[in-house]
Amino acid sequence: MLTDEELLRYSRQVLLAQVDVAGQLKLKASRVLVVGLGGLGSPVALYLAAAGVGELHLADFDRVDLTNLQRQVLHDTTTVGLLKVDSAVARLQAINPDIALVRHSQALDADSLGNVVAAVDLVLDCSDNFTTREAVNAACFAAGKPLVSGAAIRLEGQLSVFDPRQAHSPCYHCLYGQGSEAELSCSEAGVLGPVVGLVGSLQALETLKILAGFGEPLVGRLLLIDAASARFRELRLKRDPHCPVCQVRLG
Repeated sequence: MLTDEELLRYSRQVLLAQVDVAGQLKLKASRVLVVGLGGLGSPVALYLAAAGVGELHLADFDRVDLTNLQRQVLHDTTTVGLLKVDSAVARLQAINPDIALVRHSQALDADSLGNVVAAVDLVLDCSDNFTTREAVNAACFAAGKPLVSGAAIRLEGQLSVFDPRQAHSPCYHCLYGQGSEAELSCSEAGVLGPVVGLVGSLQALETLKILAGFGEPLVGRLLLIDAASARFRELRLKRDPHCPVCQVRLG
């Protein structure tokens, strides 16, 4: 049940017919893994904590740097030099002390990543490199857990949902194969803060839709964002029948 304080805290979203008390209870019972606490992970973690997702697993082995603060709004000047997971926990506890926060401050190898993914209901890939995205995708499909994947660089962003519970869903590997042409990091190519904020906010929205069970998640669709022209495009994605990552599970 929701306490009186929880009903008051979440009253504005409980008022929505798509959420209601039943949806809020689903959020409260949910466990979510956020991989990466940078530009994308910042709005993701902030909005999911504020929305009352019951247990957030926070994975990042990096430390807060001054160059992060232009876009990584989860952190601030006073936390420069701290582990990002520690900076994040302090901020999220201040926003919502009622949720559980689990730190993962060590780099996750294949085994540990698999264990962490198996322990949650949904995973958000907020990382900034292809190797991590491929590993997270493989772990999610092996464990049968939905993956909300986002990326942003320069003035461009993209977003999709890969859900191994749905037979028609492609996976990240179906889309990019052995690598993406856009493997530059933000430190090499640059990025505008609101662009990662936009993509991360949309990732949080897709997560709430999936967990509370409303709307139409971006499964089988890739949302492309051109911030310079304020244009959004949507591409349909099909599962690769020869994909080595998802064909074993989906058949």
